[in-house]
Amino acid sequence: MTIKEFSSRTGISAHTLRYYEKIGLLRHIRRLPNGHRDFSEKDIQWIAFVQRLKDTDMPLEQIRRYADLREAGDTTLAERQQLLENHARGLRESLAQQQRHLDKLNEKIALYRSAVKRGRLS
Repeated sequence: MTIKEFSSRTGISAHTLRYYEKIGLLRHIRRLPNGHRDFSEKDIQWIAFVQRLKDTDMPLEQIRRYADLREAGDTTLAERQQLLENHARGLRESLAQQQRHLDKLNEKIALYRSAVKRGRLS
């Protein structure tokens, strides 16, 4: 599929896709005789995983490290696992912190709801 089709399916701009290719996140993209990129379903699956890592705030440098390990093959399985486990741990900590913030906001909202009912804040 063309870069335009790939961009449309992934929601990632063509500019960003070219950048990802340049920094090594997208590798071995097939080229047509005219030089245009020809993306595959496998590329869609990979970029969806990359996007998931980005959406969970994994830094691009770590994503590139994961891509390097993936490229190196099965001898890096344990290292890839560790990288993802570390990221998951940080994500759980972040989610717990966000939950604590949400709980405090809900307490404040409840206080205001009560005050609005009474017509004043105690």
